[in-house]
Amino acid sequence: MTDSTAAGSGQYAEVNGINLYYETHGSGHPMILLHGGLGSGEMFGPILPTLADHHQVITADLQGHGRTADIDRPLDIRLMGDDIAALIDHLGLRKPDVVGYSLGGGVALQVAIKHPEKVGRLVTASAHVSRDAIYPEILQQQGQVSAAAAEFMKDTPMYELYQRVAPRPEDFPKLLDKIGEAMAKDFDFSEEVRGLRMPTLVVAADADMAPPSHYVKVFELLDGGLRDGGWQGEARPKGGHALAILPGLTHYDIFLSPLFAAVTLAFLDQKS
Repeated sequence: MTDSTAAGSGQYAEVNGINLYYETHGSGHPMILLHGGLGSGEMFGPILPTLADHHQVITADLQGHGRTADIDRPLDIRLMGDDIAALIDHLGLRKPDVVGYSLGGGVALQVAIKHPEKVGRLVTASAHVSRDAIYPEILQQQGQVSAAAAEFMKDTPMYELYQRVAPRPEDFPKLLDKIGEAMAKDFDFSEEVRGLRMPTLVVAADADMAPPSHYVKVFELLDGGLRDGGWQGEARPKGGHALAILPGLTHYDIFLSPLFAAVTLAFLDQKS
């Protein structure tokens, strides 16, 4: 790595065919924390101290993001889920909690679906489980993401971050092409969600990329929102699942919010 400013305080793990960058903060029961698209673990900076006061927090830069260089394969949340599962093994972690936002929420979900024995508790924030849940105007915007958009993004925080930390800053247009291709593919993981057995918290902003009703439907797949919970909580969802719609937030600021940190910690620290 030639640019000294690109060197973070973390380490690299050769796992699943990718050289994955990660950082470790704090102590306690481990939490894997996964960032959104065109971001990196750095994006959690404002809430990281709060989370690290309670847990050992491991942030990982996903394929082609942050300090993790891209490799010759599509950007697919299922493959990135395998990367994180391999990182869990590499670090010798026993059932860490896995928390993800947006793209990272989709990856966290795939870790839980494909490698359930490796996950303690799961938190997915602002992560829709089917493509058709997204507002039509957002799908239209996503259809315009490609290398051709790189020039127009030069004043954005995402571009600044990538230029500052990426091992190959010149790869930014390629990353946009890959993200555009990934977002164009249809998907629906509803049935896989229905099969989740680890306690799962579904989080969204009240003005997110998909309507609140979508996240309520995800909660229903997990046996939630179907009946009164009972005086002692005895009729709450059988798997210990929960739902949080956070007020006054959007898809683009929820990951910075103390509310997100608070509900995440409250859920992860339940003893049941």
